[in-house]
Amino acid sequence: MTGLRAAGFPEREVRARARNGTAEAFPPASAYGRELFGAGDDGSAAVPDALDRARLVPPVFMPQRLEKLIDLGREPLHDDVDLRTEVGGFPSSLPLFLSAFGSTRAGNGDLGVAASRQAARLGIPMVIGENMVPVHGYRHDAAAPERAALPSRIGAYTDHLPDGLGAVVVQQSTEDADSEVWNLVYSDPVSRPLLDSGRLAFELKIGQGAKPGLGGMTVTGTADSARLAGRFAVRNVLGDDSEHRLRCASPGTFTEEIVRQQLRFMRNNFPRARVWVKLPPGRDVARAAAVAWRAGADAVTVDGAEGGTGWAPRVFLDEVGLPLAECLRRIGPPEGCLLVAGRMAEGGRAVRALAMGARAVGLGRAALIAVDEDPEEGLIRLAGTLALECRLLISALGKYHPAALDPDDLWWPPAQDVPHPTAGDPARPASRDRAAAGHPARTEETL
Repeated sequence: MTGLRAAGFPEREVRARARNGTAEAFPPASAYGRELFGAGDDGSAAVPDALDRARLVPPVFMPQRLEKLIDLGREPLHDDVDLRTEVGGFPSSLPLFLSAFGSTRAGNGDLGVAASRQAARLGIPMVIGENMVPVHGYRHDAAAPERAALPSRIGAYTDHLPDGLGAVVVQQSTEDADSEVWNLVYSDPVSRPLLDSGRLAFELKIGQGAKPGLGGMTVTGTADSARLAGRFAVRNVLGDDSEHRLRCASPGTFTEEIVRQQLRFMRNNFPRARVWVKLPPGRDVARAAAVAWRAGADAVTVDGAEGGTGWAPRVFLDEVGLPLAECLRRIGPPEGCLLVAGRMAEGGRAVRALAMGARAVGLGRAALIAVDEDPEEGLIRLAGTLALECRLLISALGKYHPAALDPDDLWWPPAQDVPHPTAGDPARPASRDRAAAGHPARTEETL
């Protein structure tokens, strides 16, 4: 059998699985904390997403440009597009927020602190991800000074935050709840400036795009594995000879009523903090978002399946979850503030997501890469480039605020076999009426 070949069959993959076993279900353990996953080997999306193939289509006649001309007393330019946006109840200089990084070394070390400083300087909200406290503790670990504790990221952000902008949003997963993360943050003096200025939120994490239906995953060494085994499921699935172990967190169990009760608990126990909800790209994402909004969530964040991650089984990256465009199509006109994330790296994709109902887009993998390139200015330059592209595109559509965008600004190639998302739907609020759908009104102040 040594010369056996199987034409037209994934022979190489089968042989690797026969040789290495369960380790082949994951990326190489040595890459954990050093690489970001969720894209093909050529950098393309592992999950095909119609959002990248939709085209922005300016009209010939532009009544909003005429209105702007009259207001300004001159022909408007792209510089007149105002990108200031309310994101989850917080004022933001741009329709952007810094996505969660979780407990990986990339997001929980120097890069996470550098990203926090730059996000603050930009005046955009920052989300701090799950599992930082259960895995690394709440304060600095003297034995591992390269690990940034959660208060370090909060402090780095508040030290550079301009008045009247931004916010910190702290996620909590099932394991975080056992560690009472929200209680720790709410009572910590480092959070006092945020509480006093109304710029703190807590986010209930129900799932994420990279591995919908699963909890967080962390690759640990032998010493950490022994320390964490009492609180987490720690498995030897990364190779019989490997010193690495896979720590798996519980995804949590949710029903509509559990979500309602959890949001009620958050509002009652932390009255000075706003309430966000993070959803995975599940088939019932529209119903889940509606439940959260109706229960009082200030924002619902949806992660498309094409989003990046620090660690996930290969099969989840390639085969599980809805692409972001389909999530947006299913949600349709949002009942409240909708935030989205997943492969946001340039202004065109951001504007298309905004046209489909999102209030702002999250920078996760792109932010980490930018900060890795330049720890002092990388994220600021990336956001500046995105802002320029957004202003150029929104202006080209004859509009002057992201809230004025709507699905009619997009064209979908028919070969995609993707239904036009809510375009022409009489139930879809027109751009000038979107304040009633949870978007800021177009006033002199917002323009």
